[in-house]
Amino acid sequence: MIEKILRFSIAHRVLIVMLTAVMAVYGMYSLTKLPIDAVPDITNNQVQINIEVPSLSPFEVEKQVTYPIETAMAGIPGLSYTRSLSRNGFAQVTVIFDDNIDIYFARAQVNERLAQAKEALPEGAEPRMGAISTGLGEIYMWTVEYENPEADFTTPEGITLKSDFEKAMYLRTVQDWIIRPQLKTVTGVAEVDAIGGYAQQYHVQPDAQKLAALGLSFSDVIESLERNNASTGAGFIEQKGESYVVRADGRLETIEQIGDVVISTRAGIPIYLKDVATIGLGKELRTGSASENGHEVVVGTAMMLKGGNSRIVSKAVDAKLTEINKTLPEGVKAKTVLNRTKLVDATIKTVQKNLGEGALLVIVILFLLLGNFRAALITALVIPIAMMMTASGMLKAGISANLMSMGALDFGLIVDGAVIVTENCLRRLAERQHHEGRLLTLKERMEEVMEASRQMIQPAVFGQMIIITVYLPLLTFTGVEGKMFEPMAMTVIIALVAAFVLSITFVPAMIALCIRGKVQEKEGRIIRNAKSGYEPVLKWSISHPKTVIIAAVIFFVLSLGIGSRLGQEFIPSLDEKDIAMHAMRIPSTGISESTAMQLKVEKAVSQLPEVAFVYAKTGTAEMAADPMPPNVSDTFIILKPKSEWPDKTMTKPEFIEKLQEAVEQVPGNNYEYTQPIQMRFNELISGVRSDVAVKVYGDDFDAMTSTANKIAGVLRNIPGAEDVKVEQTSGLPMLDIELNKQAIARYGLNTGDILDLIAVAVGGREAGLVFEGDKRFPIVVRLPDNVRADIAALENLPVPVPQEIGDGRTFVPLKELVAFNTSEGPNQISRENGKRRVVVQANVRERDIGSFVADAQVAIEQQVKLPTGFWLDWGGQFENLVAAQNRLMIVVPACFFLIFMMLFTALGSAKQALLVFSGVPLAISGGILTLVLRDMPFSIPAAVGFIALSGIAVLNGLVMITYMNHLVQKGMSITDAVVNGALTRLRPVLMTALVASLGFVPMALATGTGAEVQKPLATVVIGGLVTATLLTLIVLPALYKLFSKKDRALADEKFLESVTH
Repeated sequence: MIEKILRFSIAHRVLIVMLTAVMAVYGMYSLTKLPIDAVPDITNNQVQINIEVPSLSPFEVEKQVTYPIETAMAGIPGLSYTRSLSRNGFAQVTVIFDDNIDIYFARAQVNERLAQAKEALPEGAEPRMGAISTGLGEIYMWTVEYENPEADFTTPEGITLKSDFEKAMYLRTVQDWIIRPQLKTVTGVAEVDAIGGYAQQYHVQPDAQKLAALGLSFSDVIESLERNNASTGAGFIEQKGESYVVRADGRLETIEQIGDVVISTRAGIPIYLKDVATIGLGKELRTGSASENGHEVVVGTAMMLKGGNSRIVSKAVDAKLTEINKTLPEGVKAKTVLNRTKLVDATIKTVQKNLGEGALLVIVILFLLLGNFRAALITALVIPIAMMMTASGMLKAGISANLMSMGALDFGLIVDGAVIVTENCLRRLAERQHHEGRLLTLKERMEEVMEASRQMIQPAVFGQMIIITVYLPLLTFTGVEGKMFEPMAMTVIIALVAAFVLSITFVPAMIALCIRGKVQEKEGRIIRNAKSGYEPVLKWSISHPKTVIIAAVIFFVLSLGIGSRLGQEFIPSLDEKDIAMHAMRIPSTGISESTAMQLKVEKAVSQLPEVAFVYAKTGTAEMAADPMPPNVSDTFIILKPKSEWPDKTMTKPEFIEKLQEAVEQVPGNNYEYTQPIQMRFNELISGVRSDVAVKVYGDDFDAMTSTANKIAGVLRNIPGAEDVKVEQTSGLPMLDIELNKQAIARYGLNTGDILDLIAVAVGGREAGLVFEGDKRFPIVVRLPDNVRADIAALENLPVPVPQEIGDGRTFVPLKELVAFNTSEGPNQISRENGKRRVVVQANVRERDIGSFVADAQVAIEQQVKLPTGFWLDWGGQFENLVAAQNRLMIVVPACFFLIFMMLFTALGSAKQALLVFSGVPLAISGGILTLVLRDMPFSIPAAVGFIALSGIAVLNGLVMITYMNHLVQKGMSITDAVVNGALTRLRPVLMTALVASLGFVPMALATGTGAEVQKPLATVVIGGLVTATLLTLIVLPALYKLFSKKDRALADEKFLESVTH
């Protein structure tokens, strides 16, 4: 089959070149359409359900909301597990599905179950599903702010805003009713979230004493507002042949109209709402705020639809926001604070630089070692063409171009097949010319190219197949590691298949077309020097085979010993260039105080010369994709480019130390440091924001918290532990209102009447909407803020008592019916798979996660005794590391077995297959030593490097053994065959090793954005190739000499031909 393709390619060489050009052009088109991102999206398949129940405490939320929803979700097809969060007035249930479940099917199932669960939920609880987005979904953020925040602001309607509250509310109105509707129309945007300012509300604040004096109640106020704020249609009437639609609009439109609503009459005199209540714009009971550089702002976030192209969507959002800015009221602007394109461009620049430099190094080596300009050019052309074909394949397979998918591409491997075909063609053409003593005819040239290419089919086919085979097990990865490394494996496989197709079609066709005239296959000075230095070493090696083999075994064993001390981590952190800092206060801190403290933190941070600007979100945003309590702020610190720093040699860890010193001057805060994307990934995948999480499961909340505090104490003493904290489960101040049911009954009241009064007076109740064009704002009835905060005033609230005789109404003070007590309650209740949990979190700095957790597990087992029925689970990044290691325990042996089977198929001898396979252990030794030398821990990218290395390591061995067998077949003695074979194959062996390792050199030395993730893989491959090449050149000839006998050297060449066919 392959021979027929070869013959066709050489016979129709012009056609093949034209077809290749067409493929390359199509690849260039595909490249423009290819999705591009910084890293693969590793968020698990999940649906978030948010429920607001303002009247319930965390315990009631858990009992009445969280538990019924968790129970309803049980048994959904494809469900992996659930986790939940119950806070004051808010619940979030996250339903995680298997990765193969379609997200729209999952949401339909969740919606169906929510409909069933709704009957069990408290009145007014409306479950809402989160946006169809992921951890990489927050692609664009902006602040809505005043150009001059200190000055008064006059709206286009001529209203002057003086107070901070009015100005903050206007910014939120601009975000909600001008910016949001337009951005939601951008293709690829799933949702637009907002935090900060105040959502506009019309407040009706009754005077309780005036109401009581007139015999009125809160219910009368609400009822009158609802009855006086409606519109209706009455069909149509026909008059003189025309149809008139009948409509009557009684909606309230202004503060004055609200004030003129009549509640009741006394002696024929109407009592207006303005007589008994204060009416005006009021503050919502907000759950979150936003700030920038020490001023309150509104922060908007565009969330990308799952599966979208972040680069394209963020560019579209950016373009739309630029347009929107032109239409905003004068003096108000929307300023971009986070644009994912910046990180994507920086990462792709790193990848392009690495691939470009790698390609350049490979091309230089080809020119130096092949010694023929045209031949080197033909081989080098394989690189861009294969790259274009890979882009087409990636587009069809739905793989995005990112740090991981492009991270294992090595142009040295891609040109490997082309190199051995070209090198053999040059050698045979030169030998034939020398033999004939003249220039070759076209027919002779075609014959030689055909025969030379045919000879190299077997090593080329098996070489590429072995490399492809070692990447196949990566396709079995699941979960987070699957999302990271499956695209990488697919990209490499597509590139290798493309390169192989080119090496048996385009390369022979081009050689037949272009290599004419006198062919000089002269050995360059480098090869001549290499051969003269190599020959005595080779002869010594085959005369002392046992010494060489024992030395190789000792080297391997020593490297394993050193390797066992290597640290472990899941994947090196990608330096996002910016910092996410959590500022945490005690749980009792309210949103207003928390915001004031955050403004001080920002002013301290913005003074640092390395900081471009700083912005923050405090508490929970409108969509609650990331629900935080009001005492926590996510602070995003955007740094200037390194070139603008006063001390350009300062590292990021050094800057974090400087930052720590600055923020520690602001009292009342605790801090922890991470990165924006890393934080969201950690949180969405495992529900925690840190590298390592110890989850304590049990039932007794106090015992769980006590155990968690003991564990935190142990973790703080382990080297490398930073930001150790226990989930804040308690410490929330509560005003408990205890009902005296006997007193309530004595006055002829129902408990529901009292609860309604408290809910309306303190919490407020909506009593309709005010429409202003497309805008709509709620009318809220509740007590004035100064009365709500005054417990004595609340105790004296008049409660209407039913009267049977006479028209008048009597009232009783609320304190006669209830008792007010302050206490401390739970801050939040977390659950996973229906069981309560308390989480201890820690970040790991200047140390690998694997060894840190190993030390921590031993220390906790020795020092912490778990109560009966309690258990621990480890999460965070460590969870991903363990899952990946368990998979590698299966994948790596399977990979080695596949390599051995392919070698056995290629060579037809188990003994010779083992000889070639011996390259793998020594290649691994080299990889381990380079990791040690560069002080890198063992990570999953390094493991992928070892897997790739095991394939590359056997290639040269296969080429050399095949040629030695060929010489033995011709009747040469074993010793002569070994010497001649090794010297003849020195050039292709060196070329293969050099091009493969040099292709990775830029990656190993890179310092750009994202280089941290690629370095371990490149380091392992380079180090391993050095030792693998030494093995091929020194140890393999010794092994061949020791274990080969002429009569068992190989079955005849017919076997090889049958395998190839």
